[in-house]
Amino acid sequence: MKENKMKILVVEDSKLNQEVLRRILHKEYTLDFAVDGAEALDKIKSESTDLILLDLILPSMSGFEVLAEIKKCDSTRSIPVIIITGRTDPEDEVKGLQLGASDYITKPFHEVVVIARVETQVRILKQMRIIENFGFIDTLTNIPNRRQFDQLMIREWNRAKREKTPFSIMMIDVDHFKMYNDTHGHQQGDVALQTVASTVTATLKRSTDIAARWGGEEFAVLLQNTILDGAIQVAEDIRSNIESTIIPGPNEETDYNVTISIGVASMMPENSTSIPELILKADMALYKAKDSGRNKVYADEKEA
Repeated sequence: MKENKMKILVVEDSKLNQEVLRRILHKEYTLDFAVDGAEALDKIKSESTDLILLDLILPSMSGFEVLAEIKKCDSTRSIPVIIITGRTDPEDEVKGLQLGASDYITKPFHEVVVIARVETQVRILKQMRIIENFGFIDTLTNIPNRRQFDQLMIREWNRAKREKTPFSIMMIDVDHFKMYNDTHGHQQGDVALQTVASTVTATLKRSTDIAARWGGEEFAVLLQNTILDGAIQVAEDIRSNIESTIIPGPNEETDYNVTISIGVASMMPENSTSIPELILKADMALYKAKDSGRNKVYADEKEA
């Protein structure tokens, strides 16, 4: 079995057609099924879906209506949709494409056609994701950049607000980094930033925790469903690990190390709080950590 298969949602009320598509596609893709528009929209909005195969004739609402709903929602608009139908009217095909469908497959299904058209959309999707990643990944450290972190923070803040869970962030600054660069050179400075990024990422234990390069020698970390005391402990683990991590030098006889200062803040997302307010609290805590001698963790107005 292949790992990390693309997931395809088949929206089709015919059990026979479902089984035909399952036989054709199950080896290469993970398949899920919906028998009507309401079920399809619920799955699309609540589960991760890479590609949709959408029948036009469905109970309660038509495939055109489902397609329109998919394309008007920001969170689902980019999912490619292939219409599957027994209709042969060119006007239906034109209407589907105008609504945002990526391709058309007619019934009865021909295996080579289904495979070819699905593979084409998957290839395009993978290319688009590579292009998107160039804009969201910091090329030096290979972790999310500020742009991606901002988007992820908005998404997770809204999730925490709905679920009424605490939300914590930390702002990290490499101590005396300009001096480090001036002393050892910019190339060695790049190695130091790469080492900090990899150490911060390795220290985070949960897949939902996110580290990003905020800019220059600054990094940021987002901790979902984490109270202040828990965030302080994670920050202290990061600080300690950075302090003890050796940064490889240009030859085997030369090694370096750096320290970091960290500001931590936590909030319960609600109507009376905001992301800029949380960032400001973390920035102020970071200033306190630096002002008190660096290589420290501060949270709010106290040393951690």
